[in-house]
Amino acid sequence: MVPPFTERTLSFLRALERNNDREWFRARKADYERDVRGPLIDVLGLLARDLPSIAPELVADPKVSLFRIYRDTRFSADKSPLKTNAAIVLPPRGVPRHEGAGLYFEVTPRWLWIGGGLYRPPTPVLRAVREHIADTHPRLHELATAGAFADVVGDLQGDRLSRVPRGFRKDHPAADYLRFKDFLAFRELEPALATQPAFYPELLRTFRAIVPLLRFLNAAIAERRAPAPLQARPLHSPRSSGL
Repeated sequence: MVPPFTERTLSFLRALERNNDREWFRARKADYERDVRGPLIDVLGLLARDLPSIAPELVADPKVSLFRIYRDTRFSADKSPLKTNAAIVLPPRGVPRHEGAGLYFEVTPRWLWIGGGLYRPPTPVLRAVREHIADTHPRLHELATAGAFADVVGDLQGDRLSRVPRGFRKDHPAADYLRFKDFLAFRELEPALATQPAFYPELLRTFRAIVPLLRFLNAAIAERRAPAPLQARPLHSPRSSGL
């Protein structure tokens, strides 16, 4: 198949890294629309067609999946105004932003990152995932060592605590997984792949391998968000969502 990205995509992103300036970008916005945003929308069109057979619970929609080119610099030491990557996120339906496990890819002049998972979740969400891991062990281990997962993305990745978090036994058989703060699976590839016919098949192959992990994580989040049965609710203690 004809790849949606071209060498012009990478060339524009390289130039943007050297000229991270609003005026420079305004003068070349038509190039950005043609060589970066346009191909991203084309990929989303392909994913909207193919995602229902892989993960119908995820959203592939430009209104949701595309990132703004302008960075939010209000709380960042880096005041560069523009993002220098081309990226798409495929979040789960019906879950607040940043609270669900989804798929993601980005193209930069230095790498092509394809993966997904749960990154820096809010504390109540992380607690729900850890409880799910503890209650369903060894299910996460089975997913993280399954043949398709291991062959495509290798190991489960993410920042970890130095010890088992409070509230869980130190000798719990899932102790290694309970220490995770992020739950990520990904491949980092050469950016040139994005301009080759193999790009989209590899994107789908990677996403297929990761989806079982996403479903495990999102099941924990769904359980947390679901209302408790009426008979199980204390009269004077409403269920806390933590949000």
